[in-house]
Amino acid sequence: MATEFSTLEVPQVSAFSAVLYERRGSVANVVLNRPEVLNAMNRQLTDELYEVARRAGRDEHARVVVLTSHLDRAFSVGADLKERGALSETETLEARRSLVEAFDAVGRLEKPTICAVKGFALGGGLELALRCDIILCADNAVFGLPEVTIGIIPGGGGTQALPRRIPPSLAKELIFTGARFDAARAAAIALVNRVVPLVELDAAVRTLAETIAHNSPLAVRQAKRAIDCGLDCDHATGRRFEVEAYTACLHSEDRLEGLRAFAEKRRPAFPDRPQ
Repeated sequence: MATEFSTLEVPQVSAFSAVLYERRGSVANVVLNRPEVLNAMNRQLTDELYEVARRAGRDEHARVVVLTSHLDRAFSVGADLKERGALSETETLEARRSLVEAFDAVGRLEKPTICAVKGFALGGGLELALRCDIILCADNAVFGLPEVTIGIIPGGGGTQALPRRIPPSLAKELIFTGARFDAARAAAIALVNRVVPLVELDAAVRTLAETIAHNSPLAVRQAKRAIDCGLDCDHATGRRFEVEAYTACLHSEDRLEGLRAFAEKRRPAFPDRPQ
C-alpha cells in the first residue's frame, strides 16, 4: 500500500563504527565516522562503506541516500597514509581494490545520491564525492586531488570521474598540479551544485533530499538510469535508454497514482517499492 512520506519515522541506525547508517523517514544518511583522523580512509572504513552502501540499496524505505560527515572540519582527507605507509606493494594494491569496490558500491546505487561536503574533501574524499549524483558543499569546503605530489595518481576513480564532471582540461590541471581549491572555485567550474553557508548546509541537504524523496521513486530511479547510461554513448543509443526508462514508468502504479493525485488535487502517495 502507498504510504505518505514521513520524516517522523523512528531513525534506523547501523551497528558499524567507521561508517554509520542513519535513516529517518525516506532519507538515509551514510556517515563517515573516523573523526580523530578527519575520516581518513583505512581498510575498516572502506570495508564498512561497501557494506553500508549495499544496505542502503536494499533498504526499501530509503528513497534518497546522503553521504556526509558529522565533522565541520572534513568530509574526508582521503587515504589513511599512516596505514598505507606500513603496507607492502601487494597489500597496497589490495587496499586500493577494497576502496574502489566501496566507491563502486556507492556509484551503482539506483537511488539518487547527494554528497554533503564540509571542510576537506581531498584525494579519496573528493573521489567518493564524485561518485554521487549531486554535491552540495559548505563555504568552508576545500577540495583537491594531491596524489601526484606524493608520487602516485588518483586511484579511486578520480582520473575518470573528474573529467566527466568538469571539462577535461580543467580536470587535468587539477590532477597534474595536485592543488587545493576552495568552494567558490568548485562552484565556478560546476564541480558542485551549490555552495551553502556552513551552518545551513545540513538543512539545505535535508530539504533537497526530501524534495526528491516526495517524487515517484520509480521515476527518479529510471531518470537516473537513463542519464547515467546515456553519458558514455552516442545520442541515438542514449535515446533508446530513455525509451526503456519511460516505458518502465508507463506501466507502473506510480504513474496511475500520479494521475489520480493530479485529478484529485492532492499530493501523490507513492509506494516505497516500485510496482
